[in-house]
Amino acid sequence: MFTSSKEELHSLGAAITTAEIKQQPELWNETYAIFREKQAEIAAFLQKLTATYERIRVIFTGAGTSAYVGDTITPYIKEKVDEHQWEVMAVPTTTLVSNPYQFLKADIPTLLVSFARSGNSPESVAAVELAEKLVSNLYQITITCAKDGELAKRACTEADNLLLLMPARANDQGFAMTGSYSCMTLMALLIFDNLLMEEKAAIVEKLQKMGESVIHREAAIAGLVAHDFERIIYLGSGCFEGLAREAQLKILELTAGKMATSFDSPMGYRHGPKSFVNEKAVAFVFVSNHAYTRQYDLDLLQELKRDGIAKLICSIEVDGDSNYDGYTFQFDGEAHSVPDAYLALPFVMVAQTISLLAAVKVGNTPDTPSPTGTVNRVVKGVTIHEYC
Repeated sequence: MFTSSKEELHSLGAAITTAEIKQQPELWNETYAIFREKQAEIAAFLQKLTATYERIRVIFTGAGTSAYVGDTITPYIKEKVDEHQWEVMAVPTTTLVSNPYQFLKADIPTLLVSFARSGNSPESVAAVELAEKLVSNLYQITITCAKDGELAKRACTEADNLLLLMPARANDQGFAMTGSYSCMTLMALLIFDNLLMEEKAAIVEKLQKMGESVIHREAAIAGLVAHDFERIIYLGSGCFEGLAREAQLKILELTAGKMATSFDSPMGYRHGPKSFVNEKAVAFVFVSNHAYTRQYDLDLLQELKRDGIAKLICSIEVDGDSNYDGYTFQFDGEAHSVPDAYLALPFVMVAQTISLLAAVKVGNTPDTPSPTGTVNRVVKGVTIHEYC
């Protein structure tokens, strides 16, 4: 797909999605440049909060894939920040809107970090409006890909709302969120991680090389997709559990449900969800770079292999001191020091490519995958009820 002509891709209905997956390594460099440009403004914004309040609740929020940005980064951010000062949680806008009374408290200073591709989803706008109504001391960071979206417009008019626009090309025009997910994930990590700027720059450089290697190794991914399967499973620990959810959504979206999906943590999968595994299933495990956690990921891979039921079991991992001895999509060991939350970027490119190829395999069009039109790029048909 990445080497196909525009004519070939258009005939498959895959030109937009293919290009948007492929361009991500370039977008990560652009995202880092935006962060460097805005670094002083970001630091001043956060310093104002820490100087004013002893403890601040941070809510990462979004809908669909944008919510999974929060799921992906939250375990790592909780590890890195002073939790006596920052109470970090990921709550989808779809949950905030239906259950605001459980998360938005008038007397708790709150930083609402909104992730949005378009910024026009009804729940995204309603979540902000509810937070502004219910929280006495509310601050916001709006991370979005559309400068003309409703969230971006609101942020421009609010003093306590820091707007961070992603690279223009991150505003995916295809149905599925690809570069929007990875760019917003990277920006949030750069904001809240306490690594030195030089360390962040080194990580982004490694991520770019890893992303480019995914593009160059499309044939290896195509070989995995060539297996005869009808079910796909993604598993990951910590940050990778959020990534696993995003990965399964991509194949569910792009195949329009023609492939059944499942996701969980490797340890959690044994507790019932493993019943999903049959002879038409393939399982992918995102393997942690953390030596302790990696043991549990490899244990589950070996268990699935011993079971001998699934059509294919494959790890997505960085070459380390211990590796899976079966099918693997492996990255160079130079990335062994990259934290898992950052690894989500090149890892998700593997999953996106699997989804793209799987969609074409089942005869679906990745750019417009919903044949009935009941699922849309920007959600429609949502009634927002007044909260009193």
